[in-house]
Amino acid sequence: MKNILIIKNDKDLTNFLEKELNQEGYYTETYLNGRQGLEAALNKIKDWCLIITELAIPELSGLEICRRVRQHSTVPIFIMTENDSVMERVVCLDYGADDCLVEPFAVEELLARMRAIFRRVKYENNNQNNSQSNIVFKDLLIEKDSRTVRRGKEIIDLTKREYDLLVELLTNVNTVYSREDLLEKVWDYPKDTETNVVDVYIRYLRNKIDKKDEESYIQTVRGKGYVIRD
Repeated sequence: MKNILIIKNDKDLTNFLEKELNQEGYYTETYLNGRQGLEAALNKIKDWCLIITELAIPELSGLEICRRVRQHSTVPIFIMTENDSVMERVVCLDYGADDCLVEPFAVEELLARMRAIFRRVKYENNNQNNSQSNIVFKDLLIEKDSRTVRRGKEIIDLTKREYDLLVELLTNVNTVYSREDLLEKVWDYPKDTETNVVDVYIRYLRNKIDKKDEESYIQTVRGKGYVIRD
């Protein structure tokens, strides 16, 4: 049974979510307060399969909960928000959230997104068990066991999504990825999703891993997408 932590200040909606998830066979634990929810998240960090939190919640925001959990775990996190703003969703993802749900939403969509994230986690765990612990590209080193990224002697601080994007590109050097391919592989979004999030994160990565006055490791292939070439 998968354990789901819900941190949300709307009691009626929380009860509804808990009932729906319980009917699907999930165990749920709920908190209406951000600080109490974070405490529960950290106290049993290895037990949770998913954390669902609200962006605006008393005492501790969803972003802060996400930030603090990410210091200890890569457990999937969904952030719920009432603001259908691209930049707000980008901020949530940049803080380490795996998905951002805009309210109101259909519970069927939530369940489908949960199934998708659980499939991805299973796939990543299988790949991690069967793959080498390090990726080396020129002076760039990724230590997969510790999720540490270095260029030369410098440690580069990446968010979870930036890290996943870089690993995907470096695991398949010389492969040209379309934006749609990256949306599907890194974000687990349908290929027909309309968003510029891939371009935004490519820019974030370039700003962090590239050196001034040197050609970017991540090259743009006009009309096709992005590639890292050896």
